[in-house]
Amino acid sequence: MKDERARIRAVIFKRQAEGSRFRLENGQHVACLGRLNIYPARGDLQLVVNRIEPWGYGALHLAFEQLKEKLRTEGLFDPEHKKTLPMLPNKVFLITSPSGAAVTDFVRTARARYPGAEIVLCPAKVQGEGAPDELIEGLRNALRLASEGDVIVIARGGGSIEDLWAFNDEGLAREIFKAPIPVVSAVGHEIDFSICDFVADHRAATPTAAASLVFPELRALKERIRKYKSSLEAAFLKTINLKRRYAEALRLRMKSPGHRLTQHRMRLDDLLFRMNTAIGQAFGNRSVHLKLLLQRLEQGNPADRLIRSRSILDGLHKDLGERIQTLLKRKRHILGICGARLEGASPLSCLGRGYSLVCLAENGQIIKDADQVKTGDNLLVRPARGQILCKVTETRDRSTLFCYDPKGRQ
Repeated sequence: MKDERARIRAVIFKRQAEGSRFRLENGQHVACLGRLNIYPARGDLQLVVNRIEPWGYGALHLAFEQLKEKLRTEGLFDPEHKKTLPMLPNKVFLITSPSGAAVTDFVRTARARYPGAEIVLCPAKVQGEGAPDELIEGLRNALRLASEGDVIVIARGGGSIEDLWAFNDEGLAREIFKAPIPVVSAVGHEIDFSICDFVADHRAATPTAAASLVFPELRALKERIRKYKSSLEAAFLKTINLKRRYAEALRLRMKSPGHRLTQHRMRLDDLLFRMNTAIGQAFGNRSVHLKLLLQRLEQGNPADRLIRSRSILDGLHKDLGERIQTLLKRKRHILGICGARLEGASPLSCLGRGYSLVCLAENGQIIKDADQVKTGDNLLVRPARGQILCKVTETRDRSTLFCYDPKGRQ
């Protein structure tokens, strides 16, 4: 422990620490009662604490706030875990001291509001040593007897924080949280709050307020039932009227069996008539179709078809011969024209008119110009008939014209 001017080692043993009603944390201002002692192993002076209290803040109040914050963090106060009260409970289990004023207040108010209230007292100490354990035992006994539709009320009159401390027990808070049926906390007066108030499904400021919360007032309940009855009767009448109108509509739609039988007999006669008519038409259609098939069969007689085919074949043979002769004549005429054209374009035709074809004897090169040969070359001259081999004795250009003269004159 230390302050702004000094520090001293302090020790508190487990037994004394467990007796403290709040949890020690770093930074707390505390008042300690103890004795000074020297620790031989280190030679240190230390304070052996026997009792410790928070400075300027009651230990019980601090313990209350610490437990409240712990359970709030764990979610024991969350609204989604709260269970709703039944409109009219089957039984109410009252956990409180049988000699306290809470019993009288609760029962008197409950009987005044609902004379038929069924209340089961689960006695338990509500103050002093062992009170939390007895409250937990009373809660467990109530849960063993309770069923769906029941309610548990934990009640106590007002008092100081010390008087109400049993209802700040962590074990009791966790038992209330696990209860499967609604739990109402009615501890203290209007300004008093306990951990049970935060964990319980519902809180009442006083036991009297708890009775008013749990039990409906008989007169109001009767009025509520009367309204429900009126609404139910109106709903029934509306439903009956709807069903009556529906039944009337069905009655109008429904016809007598004899009438329906007559209708079915008439329909049967109509179907028989239609069937006979359809059969007669079908036979007639089949007869006509059969006649058509016979005609087609006669028309398709193989002998007749053979005669017609032979006649057609003869006509085709005759037509084919005529077509071939006509085609041959046209081809011969075209061939004569092409021969004449070919004859006119043939070099031999030119040779027949006195021209000759001149080429080198050694390689067959056609001579088109006098410059292609020289004196002494052998030339092969081809007139219309035969060939002439001659030798070049002289060449002249195109400007010099000459003709052969037997007498040697130019």
